[in-house]
Formats: sequence, C-alpha cells, structure tokens
Amino acid sequence: MQWITDLLRSHPELAIYFTLGLGFLIGKIHIKGFSLGIVTSVLLVGVVIGQLDIPMTGALKQTAFLMFLFAIGYKVGPQFFAGLKKEGLPQVLFAVVMCVFILISTWLIALAMGYNAGEAAGLLSGSQTISAVIGVADDTIRGLNISDGDKQKMLDIIPVAYAVTYIFGTAGSAWILSKLGPKMLGGMEKVKAACKELENSMGKDESDKPGVFGAKREVEFRSYKIENDWFKSGRKVEELERFFNQQGKRLFVERIRKGNNIIDDVRGKEVLRPGDEVVLSGRYEYTIGEEKWIGEEVDDNALLSFPVMMIKSTVAGNRRKHAFPLNGKKVSELRAQPFMHGVSIQRIKRMGVDIPVFPETKLDTGDVLELVGKKIDVVHAAKEIGYPDPATNETDIVFMAFGILIGAVVGTLTLHIKGIPLSLSSSGGALIAGLVFGWWRAHHPTMGAIPDAALWVFNNLGLNIFIAIIGISAGPGFIEGFKEAGLSLFIAGILATALPLLFGIFIASRWFKFHPAIALGCCAGARTTTAAIGAIQETLGSETPALGYTVTYAVGNTLLILWGVFITLMVS
Repeated sequence: MQWITDLLRSHPELAIYFTLGLGFLIGKIHIKGFSLGIVTSVLLVGVVIGQLDIPMTGALKQTAFLMFLFAIGYKVGPQFFAGLKKEGLPQVLFAVVMCVFILISTWLIALAMGYNAGEAAGLLSGSQTISAVIGVADDTIRGLNISDGDKQKMLDIIPVAYAVTYIFGTAGSAWILSKLGPKMLGGMEKVKAACKELENSMGKDESDKPGVFGAKREVEFRSYKIENDWFKSGRKVEELERFFNQQGKRLFVERIRKGNNIIDDVRGKEVLRPGDEVVLSGRYEYTIGEEKWIGEEVDDNALLSFPVMMIKSTVAGNRRKHAFPLNGKKVSELRAQPFMHGVSIQRIKRMGVDIPVFPETKLDTGDVLELVGKKIDVVHAAKEIGYPDPATNETDIVFMAFGILIGAVVGTLTLHIKGIPLSLSSSGGALIAGLVFGWWRAHHPTMGAIPDAALWVFNNLGLNIFIAIIGISAGPGFIEGFKEAGLSLFIAGILATALPLLFGIFIASRWFKFHPAIALGCCAGARTTTAAIGAIQETLGSETPALGYTVTYAVGNTLLILWGVFITLMVS
C-alpha cells in the first residue's frame, strides 16, 4: 500500500488515469435503471483516491476545462443563434425566464440556509446537473478579494455540495417531467393524444402501428414480383413512383429484373409489366406491405446484391454556395428537390438528439441528416444539402486553439463596480467563443472542422479530467464537509431541483401556451437534462418533445454555466 501511495504521489498523472478508468467503469453500471452517471462516479472515485493526499497541478485542470467549454459552445452554437430568429424566440424567451428563476431560487435557498459561495455554487451545479458550474465557480472564487484560507474552504465544499445534490437532480428531474409533468398538463392520456395529434399535423403516416416504428427507423430495400393488373398494359417507372407519391409514400425503383436481364441504372422511362421484378427503396413504414398491391415479395439475391451507402450531411448556412438553402425549410420541401430522387432520410439529429422525420419538420443550420441510397445519389445529395460530415477526420487545431485563446483572454477582462470584480472569467469566455466559432463553422464549412468523435473526446475527457483533479484535490476535506452539510444540502437540493421544473411546466402551458409535448421538451432543454428528455419520450411514446428541447438546451447550457459566476458573486 505504501508503494502505491508513493507511486501516485510522485506521478500524479497516474492517479488521474486511475480515477478516469474506474470512474467511467462505475458510471456505466445500472441497478434497476439507476446509475450515478460518469461525472459523479469520476468525482467520487477521485475523492477516494484523494485520501492519499496526492498533489495536483492547476494548469492541467484548467486546460482540460477550457477545452470542454469550447467544445460545448461549438456544439450548440448553430442552434443557439438559430433560436434568436422569429420562430425560435418564444422558446429562447422561455429558456431565459426559466434559467433566471433557477438562479434566483437557488440563490434564495442558499441565503436561507446560510451557505457560503462554494456551497451555493455546488448546490446550483448538482441540483441542475450542470457540472461545468464547478469550474466556472472555481475560477470566480479564486478571483475574490478574500483570504486564501476562506477561498480554500469554499473550493473544498463545492464538490461535496455537487455530489450530495446531483442524485436527486438527475433522477428527480426525470421523474418530475415524465410522470408529474403530464398530470399537470391535463393527464397522461390527454398529453399522449395531443402528441399523436401533433404527429399527424406534421405529416406522420397514419399506417404507423404503435410500438413498431420508433425514432430510429431504417431505410429498406425490398424486391417484389409484379402481378397486379395495373401493369397489364405496361407502366413506366416514373408513373409508378408518381402513383406512390400520390398515396403519400415516397418510394423509388432502384433495380429491375426482366427475365435474366437486370437493369441497374434505372432512368424512369423503363416500362414495367407483369412478371418483372423490382427493387423498391424507402423508409420502412412505406416499403412494408407493398406485396399486397404489387405482388409477392421475392428473395432474389442477384437483384438485391448492389452497393448502398449511408452518408451524413450537415445542413449548411443559406449563404453556402452550391447548396440548397435549407435553414427554415420543411423536410417535404427538401424531398421535392430533384437531387433527392432515390435518396431517403434515415434520421435527423439536432445537437445529437433525434428529431422526428416528418414532412412538416423544419430544418436548421447544423442539423445532421443521415441519407441512404446508391452511392452516386447520396454523395450528390449530401453536397447539395451542405457538406458531408465529417468532411475530414482531422480536427482544425488552429481554429480550436485560437478560439479558446481569444475567448479566455476576453473572459479575463475585469470590470470593478464598488470594489467588486466582475468578469466572465476565462471559463465563461471560452464558452462564448465556442458559441461564436460553432456558428461560424456552420456557415463556413471549409474551415474549423471538429469531427463528432473528436468533439466527444473534448467534451467527455476534458470535463472528466477536470472533475478527476477536483475530486483528488478535495479528497482530504471531503468527508468532513459531507458530515457537516450532507443532510441539509440534500434537502436544499430537492427544493432547488423541483421548484424551477414545476415553475417551468406552469409557465410553458399557461404563459407561453406551448403544446404539451413541446412544453415538457422545453423544460428538459432549459434544464439541460438529457436523461429527462429520454424519459419523457419513452413515457409518451413520441419523438415530438425533442422539438422543444434543442433551442432551449442551447440557451440553458450557456446561461446555467455562466450562472456559476453570478451565484458566486451574489452570495459572496
């Protein structure tokens, strides 16, 4: 044991990797649907390892945190600025009101409980499950004009308060929004019916059967032998595709077999007759059951043996040359474009969240569309939509490094009002820079590439290296702090979690008049709780709440992180 202690003290970088590995392992464990989550697990493992009194460097901690914040801003930037347009303004305003209520209510609870700035920041961070507040508050406290002893006392209590309040912050939020929320909006069955009505108004096919088709519907390629008398006199391929469109089914003829001859390059003028075999492509809910009309489905290996490609394309800004302007356009308008012939939209992701692929779904800059079809078709469509994602596997380090540098420098500028230093801190500056640079990238896709895989690493590794160092550094004083404030912090955390959510549900339905599904999605987004949006969608059996999640998430994620500065100054 002494050898391990000496090793970790002399090589603290090994303690960080030990904390990360064990924390990620524990964070993935689920017991009856409950999990501590990665960040909390890393923090607690760091606290345990920190009992060995291992020295940590502040430079590494802050470097990792700035990388995380920039990545967060980069990810939500396009949606953040898109929300400022006319149609997104109600959701932006809702998120701002709810976030202000979160700040004020948490501040009042902290004052009532007699908390110092560290306890208040930890309460905000854990109850709202916004881990980044820890780092922003850490920055702000270090800049306060108080003694080093008082600073350290505040810094040591932040992770304690976070750990105590995080559990209900996560589980409680999911329960309130998925179970209690629908009851407040008129009852579970009423909200489910409203979701179905919204889906229908957006063009969802009524032939969908509950429980069969979910958010991740695949695109199908199926072959049929023509037997219907409709083809007796011969029908052109373009006539058949037009007929499907009139029925509300977007299907394409990809290949044709006429006896021993297979036609691969289908132009539309080919004539189909009984006895021919055709390959139809389209979303699953459209291709299934076509044998009832065309004829028997056949398992023709030769006919179905052709290459199909799935490619992601990110919607570019409307100023992008040689790209169809999609920002604000509906899915139905995109599908009507000639370059989309033979191409199906398998999935739409907005900031990593699946949104419904309905005809009336509106697209935004930065949306990622998964396109499926023949290679020549999907590659052409991807370029017309915006740019293939990722356009490269390499991260533009120059773009990222100078983005963090510029943001951090601006954030360090301090304004003194009556002796109180006010600044965004380097952390807040990096976040704002990420927003701006992410928006820039969406409109100028030839520069600033950060592939999804790299963004995941910057997000998760950056944050958790920071959290690991926080936990290890706070380890020696963590247990004592927990004994002193554990129970009262837990109760305060319940109030700080529940009150804003209940307020949000109320104003979303009464003041903003949002659709029930959108109201619940907006509450989850403004609180940046991904676990809750998943629980809401599962409970309601609908994807529609995601339509209220993305804009409010972008706003909430930005404001709640910045609130780490505000609450520290307000309490101190």
